[in-house]
Amino acid sequence: MPTNQKTIIAYLNDYLDYLEIEKGLASESQKNYARFLQKFFHWLEENNLTELQPKSLTDEIVWRYRLYLSRQQHGHDQPGLKKSTQNYYLIALRSLLSYFIEKDITSLPPDKIKLAREKQQHQVTFLKLDQIEKLFQGPDLSTLAGLRDRAILESLFSTGLRVAELTRLDCDQLRIKPLTNFLEISVSGKGGKVRTVYFSERAIQALRAYIAARKDMDPALFINYSLGRGDGTTRRLTVRAIEDIVKKYTKLAGLPIMTSPHTLRHSYATDLLTQGVDLRLVQEFLGHSNIATTQIYTHVTNKQLSDIHQKFHGGKQIKN
Repeated sequence: MPTNQKTIIAYLNDYLDYLEIEKGLASESQKNYARFLQKFFHWLEENNLTELQPKSLTDEIVWRYRLYLSRQQHGHDQPGLKKSTQNYYLIALRSLLSYFIEKDITSLPPDKIKLAREKQQHQVTFLKLDQIEKLFQGPDLSTLAGLRDRAILESLFSTGLRVAELTRLDCDQLRIKPLTNFLEISVSGKGGKVRTVYFSERAIQALRAYIAARKDMDPALFINYSLGRGDGTTRRLTVRAIEDIVKKYTKLAGLPIMTSPHTLRHSYATDLLTQGVDLRLVQEFLGHSNIATTQIYTHVTNKQLSDIHQKFHGGKQIKN
């Protein structure tokens, strides 16, 4: 069967190859996408739509599938799938449509797949790059505390670390080789889940300047310089101390007062998505166990897809 006449179901293996080769997803992530899509394929079979081609997928068909997910029996006590569970299946279908678009296969635009709205959606606050730059200009780099604070801000934005993860970093974890602008380390996050985080060239420069200026032997990477302890007790900064540092430079830069270390984590994730990074990869970067947690950032992808569709879709050039 020619490529342009293949059914949606027949594209599964090509799509999984695409996730592996072009998106770089781990095998476990590929399996998850395949499993979520099987729900849609099974629904197509139940509705005699196994021969449906990408070009024939309509808003009406997607709507019927969403109703099916919403009303599907899930256990004896639950009348339907949870909103977050429904979104697993919808995100997988949206990803498949993105694959069709990238491969110039005529299909419904990915932004037509609307996610189920959860009752208590988290509001994501994040900083734009120009605001990030203002924040980073705050520390006085002529002082050791200023060098430390700049390294903290750069590290939070570069890695997406949770503030508690940042406080646990030790100096011996950061073996920055001379003349190298690449650094990755393993950190243990929530639930003891280990992941790799990556430092940008800017963050490495800030860390290198800070570490070079230190004369103490404290094992902690970020320490308090106002205590003046000399008894060998670590002066490791606490979560509250780093929150206060971020708040200090937020005020100096005239940024929204609600800015916190977690705002920089949100900004990190938002920047990745804006650059086109797949939501599943962002999930791995952030150390989320559940893709539903990462879905709070889909406001970015939804807006980006909408802008792209309006800018490039040829339908606007058709004259009456």
